[in-house]
Amino acid sequence: MGRGDLTNAEWVRLEPHLPMPGQRGGRWNDHRRVINGILFRVRTGIPWRDLPERFGSWKTVYERHRRWSADGTWDRILTAVQTDADLAGRIDWSMVGVDSTSCRAHQHAAGARKKKPHVPKKRSTPRNHRPDEGLGRSRGGLTSKIHLAGEGGCRPMAFLLTPGQFGDAPQMIEILSRVRVPRPHGGHPRTRPDRLSCDKAYSSRRNRSYLRRRQIKHTIPEPEDQRAHRKRRGNKGGRPTGFDSTIYKRRNEIERTINRLKNSRAVATRYDKRAYVFHGTVTTAAIRLWLRQ
Repeated sequence: MGRGDLTNAEWVRLEPHLPMPGQRGGRWNDHRRVINGILFRVRTGIPWRDLPERFGSWKTVYERHRRWSADGTWDRILTAVQTDADLAGRIDWSMVGVDSTSCRAHQHAAGARKKKPHVPKKRSTPRNHRPDEGLGRSRGGLTSKIHLAGEGGCRPMAFLLTPGQFGDAPQMIEILSRVRVPRPHGGHPRTRPDRLSCDKAYSSRRNRSYLRRRQIKHTIPEPEDQRAHRKRRGNKGGRPTGFDSTIYKRRNEIERTINRLKNSRAVATRYDKRAYVFHGTVTTAAIRLWLRQ
């Protein structure tokens, strides 16, 4: 077993959720060997063609990662490992944080074809495909932005990929709508944390109204300009927003989640041209965090 490969304990937790080999066509290469190759590339960020020979053909490793990114296999595996963790009581629902991080795009990430990608014999358009490919211009040049929701144990619950110039506040509702952990023993999937923590970039009347409708307690500081505007309106400005500075100290959990996720070099710097492939890369890094005890 090489450095960074799946341990036996991690493989035991992952193997039941992998897709079964197809009934027609040639036999698939060993799942464990190929997935270790994918994890090696995600961790190191090297070009696919430079994968060590111990993982087999680089094209086989890349094609499986691309196909599983396109048909949603990585997303289903992430949901499955989260479900296992929830059954074992390893998800901290007491506080879920939302934040974003920018990923500098390498020059190899630019120049994708304008034509829509497709997966042969599968969906006509891959899941998580974006016409803008999730690339945008910001002060740092070409960047992508990952909007992330993380639980108290510093592991990702859900994320959204956008171009780098997109704002944070408009994405909060979409991120929370993606938090969905099924309950195999019956009942609706769990979608609501006990409390949400965000920085002041997410403070807006729209977001606070959404959280109140869903009965989610929240700790979001109010910017000075919004506070002054509310006071100028008098009674029409509404009541002051509640804020507990002690609870807000736990916001470091989402920042630590981002740091753990960006330990993978292919996440910290985007090398993938297609948005759906980069989405699969981030999902793979998130799965690895959930597999660890």
